[in-house]
Amino acid sequence: MANLVEIRGLTVEAKTDSGRTVDIIRGVDLDIADGEIVALIGESGSGKTTIALTLMGYCRPGCRISGGTVQVDGIDMAAVPESARARMRGREVAYIPQSAAAAFNPARTIMDQVVEVARIHDLMPDAEARRKAVELFRALALPNPETIGARYPHEVSGGQLQRLAAAMALIGDPKLVIFDEPTTALDVTTQIEVLRAFKSVMKAKGMAGVYVSHDLAVVAQIAERIVVLREGTVQESGATTRIIAAPEHPYTRELLAAFEHAPRVERPAEPLGLQTNILEVCDISAGFGPIQPNGRPKVMALHSVNMAIARGTNFGIVGESGCGKSTLARVIAGIVPPVAGSVIMNGRQLGKGLASRSREDMRRLQIVFQLADTALNPAKSVGDILGRPLTFYHGKRGRTREARVEELLDMVRLPRALKHRLPAELSGGQKQRVNLARALAAEPDLIICDEITSALDTVVAAAIMDLLKQLQRDLGLSYIFISHDLSMVRSICDRIAVMYAGEKIEELGPDAFGAREGHPYSRLLHQSTPKLDATWLDRLQLDPEAASFLGRSKF
Repeated sequence: MANLVEIRGLTVEAKTDSGRTVDIIRGVDLDIADGEIVALIGESGSGKTTIALTLMGYCRPGCRISGGTVQVDGIDMAAVPESARARMRGREVAYIPQSAAAAFNPARTIMDQVVEVARIHDLMPDAEARRKAVELFRALALPNPETIGARYPHEVSGGQLQRLAAAMALIGDPKLVIFDEPTTALDVTTQIEVLRAFKSVMKAKGMAGVYVSHDLAVVAQIAERIVVLREGTVQESGATTRIIAAPEHPYTRELLAAFEHAPRVERPAEPLGLQTNILEVCDISAGFGPIQPNGRPKVMALHSVNMAIARGTNFGIVGESGCGKSTLARVIAGIVPPVAGSVIMNGRQLGKGLASRSREDMRRLQIVFQLADTALNPAKSVGDILGRPLTFYHGKRGRTREARVEELLDMVRLPRALKHRLPAELSGGQKQRVNLARALAAEPDLIICDEITSALDTVVAAAIMDLLKQLQRDLGLSYIFISHDLSMVRSICDRIAVMYAGEKIEELGPDAFGAREGHPYSRLLHQSTPKLDATWLDRLQLDPEAASFLGRSKF
């Protein structure tokens, strides 16, 4: 089989803060055959995305290809002019980003953006492009495929937006597709649908792919071959089944061990029934869009949700994309006012929105968002980002504020020198630690963690979770964990609420999750969690009750 991609001796260099240049990719060789999907895995900073982006002839600001060749369909993307690369992008090579939110213009409809590649390259008439887009929406298991394109990006869930980004990349029928962590924002049930759709579309069209991911179980389902990277060099490569069953390099074995062994957190010594509640959610209903004649928003995202979080414990909220998890977090935090119901913290009812909450109420309840890239102001230094809540909540200025910024960096195990850097100059794991440090600056009682490890590799994610547990022991914090990662939630949470279509359908302890006597949707989540087995997706058998929830429209 002919090679579509041939990379030889690839070297990429970057400038440091001091003006020196360092090689971040060092002499990498890589081949990808026509129709083959190859996975690049490794921890943050290993060079996965950097290598993938060179296939489009692109390097991040401050970086450049300093050596080697990157041949895609016979064209060296490192050597041709930018005009030639622009003609290749979207037609020969397409890119599905990790953060779909950053890929869409919030002021334009989804359909207008999905068909843009066809319009720019004059691939087909507009009407044909729109019909093809609807076909892709259906193939990617999106709800209401005929009408979802009329929505704006903020009117769909994060998981749905990620699949829409895939449709945008696939509409031009490229020969090579770069998947940059495309399932990070997806729940386990949606992953099944999307992975099957990816495999089906890629196979039917004979497309080759580069799959960048830290999720080894997902990689095992879609890639025929795995390349393990660390510090810009290839540590090991081989067939997926061989890498999983018999890894040769110690670093590969370390990655597999981090994935397979989620640590269990110590349970509180005090029985849960004797603890007071730090937070109560009482009959919360909420939604989005124009208010209808019945006084309710056009789209209802939450329906009479109730839950209570005991002081000093961890409470998990799970469910697929569009079920209302993040909306509930924003209602609790005061970002989205509810249509009905109340939020009670420390025995006091909080205002429905931030404008009606006191500064002290806001200080005690903080939220850490999923995507640090969009949560941190790109124009401000780390020191300014952490200093703002110190001034706002505690009145700290000058040297007192500066000293506390350094203490916060110590707290989240980051070098103090990072306070002078911009977010773009940090790794994904470092940005998420800054995101957490900003919440800690308020000295809260409760922190809502909204998918905070979903964009991180297994090694860095494990370090973040260890950090959160240590901070809980040191500061007496309570956490709400919103996540698609069921193994993480079960390892750290005392109680877990399962949500579906805006309702809480079950609440249970971590050891009872997925039990046969539980709700069939909870069993679906449990059964759908990918296993580190290359044949798992093909062999997956769901019990009939659980399977009845797969693919239902949630939004």
